[in-house]
Amino acid sequence: MVNKTFIPEGEAAPASQIGATLEALAATIAARRDADEASYTYRLLTGNVDGVLKKVMEESGEVALAAKDVEGWATSSLAAAVALEATEAGGTTTGAETADGGADFPLSVQLPPEYGEAVDHLRYEAADVVYHLLVVLERYGITLDEFAAELNNRMTEGERPHGAVRLHDEFVRRGK
Repeated sequence: MVNKTFIPEGEAAPASQIGATLEALAATIAARRDADEASYTYRLLTGNVDGVLKKVMEESGEVALAAKDVEGWATSSLAAAVALEATEAGGTTTGAETADGGADFPLSVQLPPEYGEAVDHLRYEAADVVYHLLVVLERYGITLDEFAAELNNRMTEGERPHGAVRLHDEFVRRGK
């Protein structure tokens, strides 16, 4: 797999990339409450709630469509590449599962660049969903710690990170 991330020279990686990134993004979003109408985030935070909710729904749909594109490239391109390689090698490939659950495909099969582009697009759309979700959380005063606690409460004791924040029982709500 291609390494698509890096730490700029001279900078140290934080303990958690996602945690540091979400905290910085949440702080940026919160600071936009003091911006003016020229700020897209300000308008989402202070305008009609339907605007930001519509964006969450729209971006969620785009994630689903992008994931379907990735899946389509993975299955159609992989099948075509395997068939081509098998033909060029003068043999056949069954595509059956192996004993370890993997596919009986040649290891040299490379997916086309369009597959990587589809994966990149999925990542882009997923970031849009997270951004708009964080705007909604900020709009209603839900902190990242509260959000993390909600997620942590959904894990078993053994799955939760050591020292993870959790919700007090009186704030645990499941459904309406």
